[in-house]
Amino acid sequence: MNVLRPSLLMLALAAAFPAMAQSNEELLKELQALKARIGQLEAKLGATPAPAAPATQPQWGMTPEQSAEFNRIAAKTEAIQDNLQDKGFMGLKISGYIEPTYVWNQRQNRAGFQFLNQQSDGYAYDTSYFGAASIDFLKETDSGTIWHLTLAPNRGVGAAIDGASIVQEATVSVALTDQNTRFIAGQIPDWSGYEYQQPTLNPLTSHNLLYDFTLPVGYTGAGLDLKDGKWWVRTAIANLNAPVHQAGDKSAVWALRLDYAKGEYDGWGFASVVGKTPNFNTGTNTMSFIAEADGYFTRGDLTLQGQVAYGQQKEGAITPAADGSWRDSRWIGASGLVGFMFTPRLQGLLRADYIYNRKNGGGLFGYNGYSGADENGDLAYGNDGRNGLGPDLNGDLDKGANRFAVTIGGKYAVDTATTVKLEYRLDGADRPVFEDVRNGTFKKTNSMIATSVVVAF
Repeated sequence: MNVLRPSLLMLALAAAFPAMAQSNEELLKELQALKARIGQLEAKLGATPAPAAPATQPQWGMTPEQSAEFNRIAAKTEAIQDNLQDKGFMGLKISGYIEPTYVWNQRQNRAGFQFLNQQSDGYAYDTSYFGAASIDFLKETDSGTIWHLTLAPNRGVGAAIDGASIVQEATVSVALTDQNTRFIAGQIPDWSGYEYQQPTLNPLTSHNLLYDFTLPVGYTGAGLDLKDGKWWVRTAIANLNAPVHQAGDKSAVWALRLDYAKGEYDGWGFASVVGKTPNFNTGTNTMSFIAEADGYFTRGDLTLQGQVAYGQQKEGAITPAADGSWRDSRWIGASGLVGFMFTPRLQGLLRADYIYNRKNGGGLFGYNGYSGADENGDLAYGNDGRNGLGPDLNGDLDKGANRFAVTIGGKYAVDTATTVKLEYRLDGADRPVFEDVRNGTFKKTNSMIATSVVVAF
């Protein structure tokens, strides 16, 4: 580093600034101060030793000790992987949840815990799928094939279909041309709507009216699973709500689910089912058509979800014609949910549902009127007094009840694996269809309080 000597620097400054000659005394003081600072700098530079050239070239890579330790860890890791591979644990993920639930039902005049209760109690909005315990096994092989088995004793899809099976889902997904084009087969839970069956994904304890009464339970069949950017399409040809057909039954349905994720926090979906489905009026399968659209939107603490649905079933109405022949059912429904995060752990929730179901005494998907014969051998039909479906038995049997429900509640995350839920739900109809079991009368409304704790792993 070259530094100008103080004497030379003074001469240069004097030549460059002749206008400063009239203040020689001040200039001399400044030059002396500058000389002192330059002297200090020279002293500091002189005190700094020059770096010595390395005697040998620096070592590249690991030392012998480091190399030995690395080889030891690599061998141990490979042995662990081989052990997992031999035992079938490579690519296996196990998860599950448990949800003890407490329910108070006004018209049913009962309150108590619900947990793993059998579907022989009947499928109702005050039991639905909550109060369950489930374990999930998901295995992905090196080839990309995904094997999925979910068990949910008494409270899953299998129990709702035949009352005994513990299988919620049993599917295999095989990659075809690529990982986003797959063949799927097995028992597939229904994929309609904005709510999920799993309590870890459903914000409230109960489900909305459309979920409970206008959608299929599940499919047993095969189809395709396709993903392309923001689009996701699933379709299958399957038995609906049945693991096997009875003798003489060759019917099947075509099920479709289409999803579009506009962004990470908003999107929409569409689902439909076309084909012959179980009809409890006739004891056979009759033609049905179901279509629904749903969407979600999340911004900051606010969450919005919604669904609209339309459905019809041939000979599925609750009230038969004057000649005893069964008439068609038809319904339209809507459901919406608003959620707001008051704190990072506490979310407030409000849900509202409505189903227009007047035609021919009412009748929803799988909820028909026939219930056997009375003491005279005549057909006995009527409403579902627990769920509030069907006509007013003391009024016009040709008009079914239009149903609504309003649910207010919240959920609190105790930790990442534990959530507590609490809700009050008011169910109602435009005619008295809720049976009060204390005196056998029918009312237009019913109240329910439900709380549950969901623990997942």
